[in-house]
Amino acid sequence: MVAKVKTEECTGCGICVDECPATAIELKNEKAKVDEAECTDCGTCVDSCPNSAITLEE
Repeated sequence: MVAKVKTEECTGCGICVDECPATAIELKNEKAKVDEAECTDCGTCVDSCPNSAITLEE
């Protein structure tokens, strides 16, 4: 499983960037981008996103 960002729902608030314990998320072009190689599938970003713009997918 890996975190996936629904870019149409992402507002670029950066909460997921701050909350990710693996530092696997960064903002690019004002949208969250997940480094799949660094993502540990913990789900912290999913829980912290106020817009439900991140999901865990295979």
